[in-house]
Amino acid sequence: MTEAGEATTVRARISVSGRVQGVGYRAFTVRAATERGLVGGVRNLEDGRVELEAEGPKDRVLSLIDALQIGPPASRVKSVQVEWVKATRRQTEFHIWY
Repeated sequence: MTEAGEATTVRARISVSGRVQGVGYRAFTVRAATERGLVGGVRNLEDGRVELEAEGPKDRVLSLIDALQIGPPASRVKSVQVEWVKATRRQTEFHIWY
């Protein structure tokens, strides 16, 4: 039998497109994820998208996804794509990945 916390832990691989580079989107993501107690990381991709993985309770990950659809004031989010993957439970914080 698994503990309740383990049963609700999920990991989402998220891709955000639009005007999301050069507008503080990664810093926004770190703040939003940290406020929700999530772990993982975020990075810019060469094609102009931002990619992140967030892990934690599903309701908090869903709340982050809602925030990502809005983004920081200078951003213009066109789409947020989510792929649910197996939780790794290997990270302890949320970072910017370079």
